[in-house]
Amino acid sequence: MSGTDAVAPSLEAIASLLAPDSPAVAERVLRAHVDPGGYVRDHADRLEDRGIEEPVPNLAWIALIDALEEHRLLAEFDWKEDSTEIRARLTGLASRPSVDPWVLFDADEMLLPTAEFLDACGRHYREVGAALAVLDIESDCYPVVCLRAARAGELTALAARADFPAWSLGA
Repeated sequence: MSGTDAVAPSLEAIASLLAPDSPAVAERVLRAHVDPGGYVRDHADRLEDRGIEEPVPNLAWIALIDALEEHRLLAEFDWKEDSTEIRARLTGLASRPSVDPWVLFDADEMLLPTAEFLDACGRHYREVGAALAVLDIESDCYPVVCLRAARAGELTALAARADFPAWSLGA
């Protein structure tokens, strides 16, 4: 991702879709896309936590994830995260559904491994009109966003257009 103009509109659309009330998210993503060196300098402390010391091909995607997380619009989970921690962090998202999907869970689902539990979460969120999606950074974590179910296909299509991996959970 070297700043090609064809990618910028998709990145901006994704940021606007996931953070419609926070234009700073789109600005940050576009800055990482257009000026990766400057972005790395300005966000060195945060990027150091990810082991990034210089521009990388998915820097704009990482910038999106970090900006969404700072606005409580994304939760990043370790590959072996506890289900109660996942539930607490999903419930804390600013973009959570107004209807509580947790009443649909049974006790056995809370014991599933992380990937399976996140998929179950995605199914139950869909039942209340919301969707969970992973913005994959090709790491051992799951950066998860919540959005209206009707917009999940739009998100994955925009991500594909920007050449970044994203998928809906429980679809």
